[in-house]
Amino acid sequence: MNENLLMNMDDIQRLNVDQLSEILWNEAPEIRALLAGSTSLIDARDRLFGYLAKMERHYFNIYSDLNLNQLHICERNNAKECIRVLKNVIRTENEILTGFSALHQLWKLAGMDPVGPAEIQPGFLAEFIFLFKGINGRSGIADEIMELPGNPQLASQVRSRKLNAYATRMKENMDRYTCGLDDVMKTRHHLMKQRILNYFKADEGDWTRTDWQMQHIITTLSTLADMVYLDAGEIKGLELAQQLAIPFQITPYYLSLFNPDGRCETDRAVRAQVLPSEAYCRQVLENRKTSADMDFMGEKSTSPIPGITRRYPQIVILKPIDTCPQICVYCQRNWEIKGIHGAGVPRQLVNNAIRWIRNNPLISEVLITGGDPLMLSNSYLTDMLRQLSEIGHVERIRIGSRVPVTLPFRIDDSLADILAEYHVPGRREICLVTHFEHPTEITAEALDAITRIRKRGISIYNQQVFTYYNSRRYETSSLRRKLKLAGIDPYYSFNTKGKAETADFRVPIARIQQERKEEARFLPGLVRTDEPVFNVPKLGKSHLRSWQDHEIIMINAHGERIYRFFPWESKVTFVDDYLYTDTSIYDYLNRLRQDGYEPDEYGSIWFYF
Repeated sequence: MNENLLMNMDDIQRLNVDQLSEILWNEAPEIRALLAGSTSLIDARDRLFGYLAKMERHYFNIYSDLNLNQLHICERNNAKECIRVLKNVIRTENEILTGFSALHQLWKLAGMDPVGPAEIQPGFLAEFIFLFKGINGRSGIADEIMELPGNPQLASQVRSRKLNAYATRMKENMDRYTCGLDDVMKTRHHLMKQRILNYFKADEGDWTRTDWQMQHIITTLSTLADMVYLDAGEIKGLELAQQLAIPFQITPYYLSLFNPDGRCETDRAVRAQVLPSEAYCRQVLENRKTSADMDFMGEKSTSPIPGITRRYPQIVILKPIDTCPQICVYCQRNWEIKGIHGAGVPRQLVNNAIRWIRNNPLISEVLITGGDPLMLSNSYLTDMLRQLSEIGHVERIRIGSRVPVTLPFRIDDSLADILAEYHVPGRREICLVTHFEHPTEITAEALDAITRIRKRGISIYNQQVFTYYNSRRYETSSLRRKLKLAGIDPYYSFNTKGKAETADFRVPIARIQQERKEEARFLPGLVRTDEPVFNVPKLGKSHLRSWQDHEIIMINAHGERIYRFFPWESKVTFVDDYLYTDTSIYDYLNRLRQDGYEPDEYGSIWFYF
């Protein structure tokens, strides 16, 4: 990253609010003078709006007396975006909406209170330091200007060398991440499998039996601790989960992806998905005490009848099951997913839901999910698929399942044949939507299950949740590459939800945008087919690549950006916006630093809005 960024995260972490304030005003002395000379907040707002309008005109005015328009167009364009964000942040309307005034804090910092307001945090100042850098054309987002010779042959050689540099950086970064198909992982997986089989006094023949796997799902701390090393934090979280009756369960197969000697680089993402943390459990307890609504996505308000969720015109969700082989900590439906021994959806409820679909001819697609529908028996699945296939207006049946990741042995020839029976090209599509989070999860067993489905002409798509544990440079790109080679098409990458109990997983929106632009964009088009989205509660997906669908309206005292989202329907009907408080970029980068990663690799993150 260009040295023009001036500060690295170590610098920021060493500085207090006073010191960061000094850096802030060194970046924008004109803004400080403007604010300090204002007689009121209203006056400060008017002056700052005028200053920003003048800056914007100069950047794109060829007759400007200033040299601002001599900056490279990429830097000027970034400045324009920074100006747009700052204008939003200082609007009175947005202060009222969010109950906070960043402008008021800046005004006090500029002169009325030299020490600075006590309530603001370093993350607040870091946001404005980089915003002011951007406004003044000093972002440092690019390391050099690419100048191509006039001679086409020479130009092609220069361009090719640059592309080689990009490709080298990609390879070096993606090689950091181990895939479950790598020899070292195969060996560890095999040894861990033997440890599990020995513990349960079983043999290789048992391992591939779905019923054996289901009968030996790990649901207690004591069983888990007998087979793998758990650190103090993991033990505390699991103890609290048991105390509070928060279910956790792990299939023996998925446990074989653990490093038996403790959390490490190659199983950190795996462990995080299934081991509830102490913070998670305490927040669930707080939710219970306050009777908080755990239905963050507002599914109850989009369910015309039990078992059906509908957010879009032509597709509905059918939920015939309320449990999974194992429970993902960050699941958006954690409020209704039950442990394996307490699950059950009445068959009549499912039949009523199918009848509802039959009576609604505008529904052309059904997503069967839950829970994990592939936990249902073959006879149950056959009956359900038969009923849906008899509905003339249903053109596509999606099955949402994580079984390829958590229990791949369930996908045997019998199950694959059932799916193939109702897959009729030109008439009706059956497809599978699954959920690989990390390359570690792509194992030989998973590949066998995927191949069994694909050989029958059935497409498989992946929906990744973009969390802290797969958000490092090129980590998700590595997953995409391995998925595509395995026969799975990347479909969606979801921004993590804003649920309080899953705060450990959350990543700033700016990071998923940065990943798309600076990492995914360098992959071949057929590999980066996923779309980054924010799932707006009650209303559905908003595309994060489309800046018209969201905007920053405030930066609060903690340095958290507050976004306004315009739902997908906003161009066809008036629909309420949705306000979302994001994870602080400052906190995210600090967490990377504390975990031993280099936050300066992400320096341009501040300029994604």
